Amino acid sequence: MILLRHELGEVLREVRTAQKRTLRDVAKSSAVSLGYLSEIERGTKEASSELLASVCDGLGMTLSDLLSLVRDRVAHVETMSAPVTLPVGPARAADEVSASAA
Repeated sequence: MILLRHELGEVLREVRTAQKRTLRDVAKSSAVSLGYLSEIERGTKEASSELLASVCDGLGMTLSDLLSLVRDRVAHVETMSAPVTLPVGPARAADEVSASAA
């Protein structure tokens, strides 16, 4: 099952690390406590839209950018968890197999 808070946290962590910034730096620039931001990144806390907007400001991105990245990630996870169906052809009769082997 896909949990939105996990995917959101992963995206926030990926953006932060791509910027080569520390959790402490982003917490300070977004006016969010270090512990709470850490819990959001780990997917253990649900963040309000106001708090997410603040974190986005601290990361220099828009909320719509964040949500777009999360949407792409969720879509990717959904395709990976979709069942795979394989085509099954008609069974070959035993005599067909032995005739072709002869």
